[in-house]
Amino acid sequence: MDEVVLRALIQHVGAQPGGFYGKHGKQYLLKYMHAYARAAKIEPWIVLIDMDHDADCPVPVRRNWMLRSGFHEPLPMLCFRIAIREVESWLLADRERIAQFLGVPAKIVPQNPEALHDPKHEIVTLAARSRLKRIKSEMIPRPESYRAVGPAYNSRLIQFVMDRKNGWRPEIAAQSSESLRRAIACLRRLAAL
Repeated sequence: MDEVVLRALIQHVGAQPGGFYGKHGKQYLLKYMHAYARAAKIEPWIVLIDMDHDADCPVPVRRNWMLRSGFHEPLPMLCFRIAIREVESWLLADRERIAQFLGVPAKIVPQNPEALHDPKHEIVTLAARSRLKRIKSEMIPRPESYRAVGPAYNSRLIQFVMDRKNGWRPEIAAQSSESLRRAIACLRRLAAL
C-alpha cells in the first residue's frame, strides 16, 4: 500500500518514480537507512514509514532514525517522511472520495484522520457500514480468519489510489493531513532539483 501511495504522490508532483526498495517493513528500512542516506548524496531519495505507535510525535522518530544511520546534518536530496499513524490516514483525509469509494456517507468519515488510534481499523469499520455488498465482502475480515482486514483490503485501496477519475486526491487530502502536506512539499522540493 505504501508503495502505491508514494508512487501516486511522486506523479502528483510531476516527477517519475524510480526503483522501490525496503518492502520488508520498518526494521528493514532502519537497517539500511545509512545506505539510503549515502545514496541521497548523489541522487534524490524518499523514505516513507508509518509512525504506528512508536511515538506521539514524528520529530523524535525522524531524528532518532537519522542519528542511528550516522547522519547528523540535513541531506537536501533525502526526503524522509512519516505517515501519522498509518498511510491509511492519508486516504481517509480525502473524506468525500473515500466515502464515495466505500459507499458510506461522508459525514461518518473522521475529520481528523491523524488523530485516529488505528486508521486501518477505521477503514474496516467504515467498510462494515457500506451499502455496497462487494466492499463488505472484500474489505471486512471473515470472523474465522482472525485477520485485521478482509481478503481484498489492499487491492481495493490500491484501486482507490490509482483511480485518476474518482479516486484519491492528494491535494484535497493534504488539507486535512499535516504529515501528507509535508510529504508533498518535500517531494516538490526533490522534483525541482
